[in-house]
Amino acid sequence: PKKASLAGITFGQQLSAKTGGELHLAVIGSGVGAVAEAVKGYGAAKVHVVDNACFENYLAESFTTAALAAAEAAGASFIAAGTTSTSKDFLPRVAARWGASMASDILEVVDANKFKRPMWAGNVVATIELTSDKKVATARPTEFDAPVAGGDAAISAVECSVDLGSLKTSFVSFKAIKSERPDATAADVVVSGGRGLKAAENYKLIEDLADKLGGGVGATRAICDAGWVPNDLQIGQTGKVVAPNLYFAIGISGAIQHLAGMKGSKTIVAINKDEEA
Repeated sequence: PKKASLAGITFGQQLSAKTGGELHLAVIGSGVGAVAEAVKGYGAAKVHVVDNACFENYLAESFTTAALAAAEAAGASFIAAGTTSTSKDFLPRVAARWGASMASDILEVVDANKFKRPMWAGNVVATIELTSDKKVATARPTEFDAPVAGGDAAISAVECSVDLGSLKTSFVSFKAIKSERPDATAADVVVSGGRGLKAAENYKLIEDLADKLGGGVGATRAICDAGWVPNDLQIGQTGKVVAPNLYFAIGISGAIQHLAGMKGSKTIVAINKDEEA
């Protein structure tokens, strides 16, 4: 399971402790038995597995149906996941079909119904309350540590299938970006560059430093939009959110949109000749 998924489990552990309810986990996909085995030791009452060839490739429409089937099997009143591009895509659909209220990018569980979440690029932290019987949420992975291990949950198969031909969307292809470096969202060290690098060819300095430290690389939206680096390297409000132990901000002015994506870093090293950066 990915780091974001583990953070989602931690959110579930904290929420169930506040509500006095049971934590159930759902695993959706094709051939995902090993994933179910990997998460059954995190204190859940049961792991519900929706395993069908129709879920081999992600589609928001199909995964919504699978999530609701798992929730029904669990008798759940709350569906949540770590914040990722995938969960941000299909959980709002889940909320709409389920008739649930939703909170996104939760930072902290206050009580059974109240949560803290960021607004205005993280400059404001709002405390919100979900008042409906059914609730949906995503939890920011950088704010939740790895889940506490314990227990050995039973694994239960959930029968669910979707006629992919009946959906309004269809899976065409998946083009993975392969790199020897760790992804910035999972790396202990992240080295990011901005417009202060002056030219696209100077981004190699960022890559070289990251490779020396065994870290991931990042970039500001400005140099992604300029075509210096691929968009998947962007860190910030509209890019990745990272919280490594060590973050290098090189030639980055530090707009609030960028800070929203890395302010959770443990140690931040800014390299810039502009003292106001």
